[in-house]
Amino acid sequence: MTKRLFLKALAAAPLALLPFAAAAQAWPSKPIRIVVPYPPGGSSDIIARAISQPLSEALKQTVIVENKAGANGNTGTDAVAKSSDGHTILLCDVGALAITASVYKQLPFEPSKDLRGVTMLAYSPHLLVVHPSVPAGNLAELVALSHKDRLNFAVTAIGSAPHLAGVAVEKATKAEWTYIPYKGGAQAIGDTVAGQTQVLMNGMLATLPHVQSGKLKVLGVSKATRVPLLANVPTIAEQGVKGFESGTWQGVLVPAATPPAVVAKLSAELTRIIRLPEVRERLVSQGAEVYTMTPAEFASFFEKERKNWAAVVQAGGVKLD
Repeated sequence: MTKRLFLKALAAAPLALLPFAAAAQAWPSKPIRIVVPYPPGGSSDIIARAISQPLSEALKQTVIVENKAGANGNTGTDAVAKSSDGHTILLCDVGALAITASVYKQLPFEPSKDLRGVTMLAYSPHLLVVHPSVPAGNLAELVALSHKDRLNFAVTAIGSAPHLAGVAVEKATKAEWTYIPYKGGAQAIGDTVAGQTQVLMNGMLATLPHVQSGKLKVLGVSKATRVPLLANVPTIAEQGVKGFESGTWQGVLVPAATPPAVVAKLSAELTRIIRLPEVRERLVSQGAEVYTMTPAEFASFFEKERKNWAAVVQAGGVKLD
C-alpha cells in the first residue's frame, strides 16, 4: 500500500508543477511596468532605462519605466507591493529598501513580507564629493573645515543609504554638518553642483560624470579598494575610517504573490541582459559593477543588509514618522 501511494504521488508530481510552468509560459501577457521609486536621473533610473529596451525585445512586450517618487521611495515601493496585475516590477536601491523598516515607525508595506527579490543588477560605491569651492582636498581637511564653517550635506533622502553613510563618517571622524534632504540623487547632485549644498555622498554611477566634468570634487570612495576610474582617489577607509564601505545596490523585486516560475524567468532574462557587453560597458564606464544574484541569494543579502543598517540607524538615532 505504501509503495502504491508513493508511486501515485511520484506520478502526480509533474502535474503539480504545471500551474507554475503555465504561468511562466503565459507571462508576460501585456506591457511590463518598471517602477523606479525616485525622480529621473538617479542610479536606479539610469539602470532601468539601460535594460528596458533589451527586456522588451526578450519578452516581446512593451516595457515602460515609470518614476513614482515620494516619501523617500516608499510611495513607489508601496504601489508595487500592492499591485496585482502581475506585470509591475520594482527597480530600486536595495540597500535603501533594507533600511526602510528601521527608519520608519510605520510603513504601509513590509519589505521582507510583501516583496520578493528577483535579482541584483549592479553595485556602485558611494563617492564623497564637495562643491569645487570647498577648500578641502581630503577627508581630514573636510572634517577640520566642518568645525569652522557650516557645511550643508545633501542627502538623497533621510534614511537612505547615502544619508546613513554620511552619518557613519560623521560619527567616526567627529565631523559636523547639517543634513539637507532631497527626493532623490539627481536633485541632491544638482544642488551640490549649484553650490547650494557643499557636501554629498552618492552612488558613483550617477555622480562620476559630474566629477569628470569638474562640477564636483571627489575626496573619497567608500569601497574597500580603490576603483580604476579614480585610481588616484583614496578610499575613505584609507583616510582613517577603518573598514568603512558603503554603496548603492540596484535590484529588481516583485510582489510576494508572484509565481516562482515567473520570478525564475524574469531573473534569468535580467541576468542575461545586464551581462550583455553593451549594457555592461555602459555601466562600467560610469563606475558601476554588474553584480547579479539568484532570488535565494538576493533574499539572504537583503536580510544581512537589513541587520547591518539597523545597527547604523540605532547608532545615528535616525527615525521618521
